[in-house]
Amino acid sequence: MKSTAYDLLVVGTGFASTFFLKQYLSKAPATARVLVLERGHLYPRAERVKEILGQETAYAKLNPLANDTFENHNRGKDWHFSVGFGGSSNCWYGCTPRFLPSDFRMKTLYGIGNDWPVQYDELDPYYEQVEDLMAISGPAETPYPRKKAYAQPPHLFTAVDTLLHRQYGKLYISQPTARARVATHGRNPCCASAVCSVCPVDAKFTIENSNFRVYDDPRVELLHGAQVYGLELVQDRVRKVSFHRNAQDQHVGAEVVALGANALFNANILLNSGDKNPFTGRGLGEQLGLQAHVYLDNLQSLGGSTWVNANGYMLYDGEHRKEYAACLMESSNAPFFRPESGKWRNMASFRMIFEDLPDADNYVATTADIMKPAIHFKGPSDYTRKAIERMKQRLPAVLACLPVEQIIYDQPYASEAHILGTTRMSVSAAQGVVDKHLRHHQYRNLFVLGSGSFTTYTPANPTLTLSALSLLAADQSF
Repeated sequence: MKSTAYDLLVVGTGFASTFFLKQYLSKAPATARVLVLERGHLYPRAERVKEILGQETAYAKLNPLANDTFENHNRGKDWHFSVGFGGSSNCWYGCTPRFLPSDFRMKTLYGIGNDWPVQYDELDPYYEQVEDLMAISGPAETPYPRKKAYAQPPHLFTAVDTLLHRQYGKLYISQPTARARVATHGRNPCCASAVCSVCPVDAKFTIENSNFRVYDDPRVELLHGAQVYGLELVQDRVRKVSFHRNAQDQHVGAEVVALGANALFNANILLNSGDKNPFTGRGLGEQLGLQAHVYLDNLQSLGGSTWVNANGYMLYDGEHRKEYAACLMESSNAPFFRPESGKWRNMASFRMIFEDLPDADNYVATTADIMKPAIHFKGPSDYTRKAIERMKQRLPAVLACLPVEQIIYDQPYASEAHILGTTRMSVSAAQGVVDKHLRHHQYRNLFVLGSGSFTTYTPANPTLTLSALSLLAADQSF
């Protein structure tokens, strides 16, 4: 390290940390001193493609496997994320719908959970900023209000998507996505090969290809291989950050600290540090998803220009959320075939994604290994399970504009790769851990970033929203 104290210390280099840092640097003076501590190392996309192809790469063993970094007390539940520079931007699939305005007002509208302390209109300009920075592809009309056109044109529909859009209009749209429709910012157009976790053509937005250059800024010092495990908390402030690097424990001071690890490790750091907020680590969750395969009579599902072509909102919002969860439909364009001669492509496939509710019995706890949190998850709520059964009752009517022969459902997926909760946003410490600006209710020079802050768990993908929240938080860091 070049110093023993910094103006800002950021933990992690994923979406939450990087968008926070970009906004901070846009307003910070030339004399600002920033330290970024990244647990992992850079694993370039080109090298990850080699690994997928079975080729040797020296980078493959630099970062630990995600499953080796925590204790999982429910082996039936997976938690997917990526360790290394850029965090889960390296493995995400680039789906970027906004939340609906109603998602922020679940208590007021439906008597469920709590309202978010930040509302849609406050987040709207930050949504726009992130959409421009990621060069999002999206349609002109959406089920949520927008003032500005997307940076890129929408992806092409399949034949099935075209019929559903004709029936439902802006309730069935080309999915807003960070998978490029046309070449932009050094990224190529999406190849629709459905191997998005390691994009073979570098079409999706990642921290590596973002061209933000925040980690090249002369004000920023980046240390790889530095795992943060604790904070020194004195008189309601963070005085020092403790981390392990090169087989040594080290400590450094900062005026402002921003935790940008994922919801598992942000909670572990706070718990290791003696944070007594009763909500810290509690309410761990994510959405629940399952696949619906729709066999069609004499209609082929051909066309489309990306992996998830469309989002359907027909089962998302409404009075039913008083009783059971919202469902977002994703039109899958991965290679799939109906196992009947002459009908190979006479089918469509939809991922049905359901919101869930925070539950104190789903939580992160410390272990004897200060670096390794324990994950306790009992399963999705009855609110979500009921929604699955109601979806199966309602979907045939929703798809009545298609020549449906039958619908076959898979079992729910073990993970949607979205880790939510554990440091929830709230009006006061009596309801959660951080305020509307992601500032800790007690430790006022501490920001806790990422989807751990979500008050409720909408079915929409979280990355766009958590990135927008990071911009909002950074504006409050001076």
